[in-house]
Amino acid sequence: MTHIEQMIKDMCPNGVEWKTFDELGIFYGGLSGKTKEDFKDGNAKFVTYLNIGCNPALRLDIEETVKIGPNEKQNIVQYGDALFTGSSETPDECAMSSVVTEHPTEKLYLNSFCFGFRFNSLDGIDPAFYKHYFRSTHFRQAVRRTANGTTRFNVSKKEFAKLEIPVPPLKIQKKIVECLDKFSALAAELQAELQARRKQYEYYRTHLLTPSSDSNSADNSDDRNWKWTTLGEIGTFTRGRRFVRTDLVDEGQPCFHYGDMYTYYGLTTNHTRTHLPKDFPVKLRYAEKGDIIIVGAGENDMDIGIGCVWEGNEPAAVHDACYIFKHEQNSRYISHFLRTLDYHLQIKKSVTSAKICAISPEGIAKARIALPPLSEQKRIADLLDKFESLTTSLSEGIPAEQAAQQKRYEYYRDLLLTFDRKAV
Repeated sequence: MTHIEQMIKDMCPNGVEWKTFDELGIFYGGLSGKTKEDFKDGNAKFVTYLNIGCNPALRLDIEETVKIGPNEKQNIVQYGDALFTGSSETPDECAMSSVVTEHPTEKLYLNSFCFGFRFNSLDGIDPAFYKHYFRSTHFRQAVRRTANGTTRFNVSKKEFAKLEIPVPPLKIQKKIVECLDKFSALAAELQAELQARRKQYEYYRTHLLTPSSDSNSADNSDDRNWKWTTLGEIGTFTRGRRFVRTDLVDEGQPCFHYGDMYTYYGLTTNHTRTHLPKDFPVKLRYAEKGDIIIVGAGENDMDIGIGCVWEGNEPAAVHDACYIFKHEQNSRYISHFLRTLDYHLQIKKSVTSAKICAISPEGIAKARIALPPLSEQKRIADLLDKFESLTTSLSEGIPAEQAAQQKRYEYYRDLLLTFDRKAV
């Protein structure tokens, strides 16, 4: 850090030059005049909203395609461009950025929900520097001030164009990139290890939850005591009762809202993210300790059917887009089963699609499951818990390392990308 600070002091004794987007380049829009049919069997690649939102440096291993006519005029993404998402549900997430830090090997187009920025010249500009800067706390705070809206927020292009960004000497840009990229490389290594652990967990989950034809298999289980049955034969399903987000309060009756099942809860939990008033006027239905809450609605069929074991000491109210599954088996064993590909393929045929996907309890009840004795269920669940913890726990394992690494990166990023303005 001292070396970079000394470089800035020596090369910019009066501060770093700042310029507005308007002074540095031009903005351009995404695809125009396209219909849903144009995105089926396309002949050209396009950059998605998700690619931009998730990647400070644009990923070029793009599979999404769009139809582009031979004489059609559309903006083409180039090396050095900064791409920004358009609207968002919150002002904090408006105009998330992704910079094109590699030369595309084919024509790339930008989706219509985003906009691009192109520097007038890349002389004195390292695009990789801005992949870090456009995600910095300072810049994100400035972007937030350009956002407006009520239920959905958009940045004002006019105000956005007036935002000033630093343009330190190229040598300093490259030195900062070299330092921050080391943090990114460590994060990439952790992500690769996490993916490997997830595959390992999925492998053992499939292996341990299915009886082998070899009674001397590695898990040492006695397959003669396993039986195939269905979820409907080992338990009962009860639909929850309706409540909405506006009913929720900070403290009160623990409750499960279906929208949190995909993002907040894992295999088990002893607390709920949300609560209802203790005197809530509608008669509710509750999960007791050991029950499994199974979600029955979602945006896609792979969201549906996942379950979470309620391990809290008091009853928890359940949303009407979920089912309470009562049974006498090992809850964690079943919860692991509800995450398997085999299970999701089984229930997929019972999923109905409209604005959202949904499944009835009868559809879930048909899923076949292999059950060993309770003692074996517990042993298998204990083994799988260890693998699962490595891939999901925020207090231990790889996710904890990732969180700590991200904090270190953000600290040094904001430290290195804070510049005094050049005196006028």
